[in-house]
Amino acid sequence: MNTQKHFCDFYSLGTICAEISTREMESWDIESAKNIAKTIVERHGATPYGFIFYTKSRSFSGLDSSVVASSPFYYLGGKIQSVADLIADGVSENAVLIQNMKINDWEYVITTTGGWGWSQPLRDGDVVLDMA
Repeated sequence: MNTQKHFCDFYSLGTICAEISTREMESWDIESAKNIAKTIVERHGATPYGFIFYTKSRSFSGLDSSVVASSPFYYLGGKIQSVADLIADGVSENAVLIQNMKINDWEYVITTTGGWGWSQPLRDGDVVLDMA
């Protein structure tokens, strides 16, 4: 027989890589995760820009657990843009981002709208939540 537990990793902007805060969850409840995200503050005042759910399972005879299911990445709002959108904005600071999108064949990026502005590739299956 196996035991399972659900978790949610909350991602916030970090100095070099994302800061991740993990919380055990009763279920993969998006509204609960959105509410928990509002309570998390990382170093330098960073707050979560998104989260992912996953479920771990462990047999009674096993010492280690393993991830048996994971959700898409949920962004807590954001602005989705293509290369054409960024070019149309006419902002010179977008030049490196535009070049990265072209080189890496990224169709879209998502830019955070709360806290610090930050962009990353929007991948198939990612979900952008309405935070209004």
